[in-house]
Amino acid sequence: MKAASPFSVNKMENRYVDNDEDNYSDASSSLAPNGSVVSTVPDRHGFLGGAQYLNESKHMISANKTIERERKWLNMTANWDKQMIRNFKKVQNRCRKGIPQSIRPRAWLYLTKANKLLDQKKNFYYKLCDQPGDRKWIEDIRKDLHRQFPYHEMFVDNDGTGQKELFNVLKAYTILNPVIGYCQAQAPIAAFLLMHMPAEQAFWCFVAICDDYLSDYYSPGMETLIRDGNILFALLKEREPKIYKLLKKQSIDPIMYMTEWFLCAFTRTLPWPTLLRFWDIFLFDGIKTFFKMGLIMIKISLPEKSYSDLKKRFPTMCETLEALRNPPLHMLEEERIIKKVFFPPLHLIMFY
Repeated sequence: MKAASPFSVNKMENRYVDNDEDNYSDASSSLAPNGSVVSTVPDRHGFLGGAQYLNESKHMISANKTIERERKWLNMTANWDKQMIRNFKKVQNRCRKGIPQSIRPRAWLYLTKANKLLDQKKNFYYKLCDQPGDRKWIEDIRKDLHRQFPYHEMFVDNDGTGQKELFNVLKAYTILNPVIGYCQAQAPIAAFLLMHMPAEQAFWCFVAICDDYLSDYYSPGMETLIRDGNILFALLKEREPKIYKLLKKQSIDPIMYMTEWFLCAFTRTLPWPTLLRFWDIFLFDGIKTFFKMGLIMIKISLPEKSYSDLKKRFPTMCETLEALRNPPLHMLEEERIIKKVFFPPLHLIMFY
């Protein structure tokens, strides 16, 4: 589902505020083989079923408030470089409040500086798409296409435009950066971006995220990921010593539970409304948001009153890892989580 023009301020997400009930009044549903509900009518994010499907929006913003936010963002992106110099804190606060859905594609382009790559290399993406690519990466990419958000209307058809565009974005990156090539964890990030913007824009956003935000995460050996796992563990020792002690006693290394969180930028973990808000913050604040969200995930997965209580509830590595890999989704709802992502601040400079 591609995003509509960011300038259509009278449409977009406002129609969902007023018409949610009508949108679903004629919908029917059935069960998929895995037990998920599959609807004939997509939710407001384009999902037909699966864990990300929403029957209704729990967090509603009035149409007038949405239009006001859209206007502010349009004015801000019209003079982006000046705004980032003169009103840095204001931009940060607006990202934390949540970027309006209709403006999000444009805002993410500017936040990642992908707009500059797009201007500098206009149509270069299509030249990359025309190249054959390395057969090894091509085969790996094709194997993963159907696994990316299979209940989303954009990717539900194996021969549809969505999977073709996802293939092109991932293949183009392997040609642009053959040293990294393709990592399976990149696919959900590329798919997530394609849900919000046209393929060329999504590609350059993807490049910026892989090469700048997640620099060296996908390198052979994953030394950077291992390092950041150790940083997360050190922060856990400081913030949640009881949980740290349990994981230490059970010899559970961070790489055993945080790999998918960090490599996939939480796209396979968070409920959709929370994920969108998290990315608004992540693309402004950078990688430190991963550590904050990682600590939140660990804490809600392993709730504790005392160390003895933790040991009783999670007596072995098996139970502990199961809890960490399957956090309670109701505890990850947007309004519960987002403020915790930027408060309190983490002092990561000692680790870098």
